[in-house]
Amino acid sequence: MGRTITIIPGDGIGPEVTRATVAVLKAAGAELDYDERLAGVAALDKLNDPLPHETLDSIRANRVVLKGPLTTPSGTGFRSVNVAIRKEFDLFANVRPVRTILPGGRYEDIDLVLIRENTEGLYVGVEHYIGMEGDPRAAAESVMIITRFGAERISRYAFEYAQRLGRRKVTLAHKANILKYTQGLFLEVAHRVAQEYPSIEWEDRIIDATAMQLVLDPYRFDVLVMENMFGDILSDLMAGLVGGLGFAPAGNIGDEAAMFEAVHGSAPDIAGKGVANPTGLLLSACMLLDHVGQQEAGDRIRVAVDHVVRTGAARTVDMGGHTSTREFTDALVRALG
Repeated sequence: MGRTITIIPGDGIGPEVTRATVAVLKAAGAELDYDERLAGVAALDKLNDPLPHETLDSIRANRVVLKGPLTTPSGTGFRSVNVAIRKEFDLFANVRPVRTILPGGRYEDIDLVLIRENTEGLYVGVEHYIGMEGDPRAAAESVMIITRFGAERISRYAFEYAQRLGRRKVTLAHKANILKYTQGLFLEVAHRVAQEYPSIEWEDRIIDATAMQLVLDPYRFDVLVMENMFGDILSDLMAGLVGGLGFAPAGNIGDEAAMFEAVHGSAPDIAGKGVANPTGLLLSACMLLDHVGQQEAGDRIRVAVDHVVRTGAARTVDMGGHTSTREFTDALVRALG
């Protein structure tokens, strides 16, 4: 018997990249059992609920989730299932590593980690319309919420992560020069936490300058930590340094549960065509294996991905190749054999 995890195939290309990931996990000798559940549009169509109680109960029981991409309609419809799961299980740390796999890009040897506070900021969804002169929607207002508790635990998580993995530096990216209360509180708390980790270099930078410097000279950074929306934006920028979201894994970590997911969307335009790149979900599965104490299997998969992509043995269309999802998966399985 292996460790039972909840697995959510997702929407669009989700089922395809999930099948590929499970095949590679099996080839790597991962000791996992899968409790498959629905969420997103697939669950809405079949069960009339984008986040069924059965799925939440499974996560609650297993405490570890591997999730494919889910579709969230823009502007209307249900709110993000991803956000709902993060809130339900207080998955406060969104960990997004990026490293160079595909050679020949703008940068080589990128190895960065962004740690994003996952439960506060503007994404708490406290917003409303303000009526004026007969127009009930004349203005709209959103509230950014930063708590001392939330800022402290994400700052401490970043330093503990850096210490555990032998990282050299933590950078806080913020906008405390303008948002003096909310971002100022985050900066104040992070600065205090940094004093407890003298072996790790610490700096704070304005968020817009950080975005520019990531493009000009990403090697000056190591681990970056920031609030919710800034982290959402900069994590995509960082994925662009290594070839795009197809190479970007993510873990959402809480005290009682963890969810691992590909950062990319459900890509309905290519769903069913057999050309999706499963690397993002594969690398997320490697983070899951690290989390459940099966790091050896995760490392084997990372080595196989590096070998297959770097040698050109198989590359999907988004990598500049011509292999299908199935052919790419088969190449990884052979590399693990």
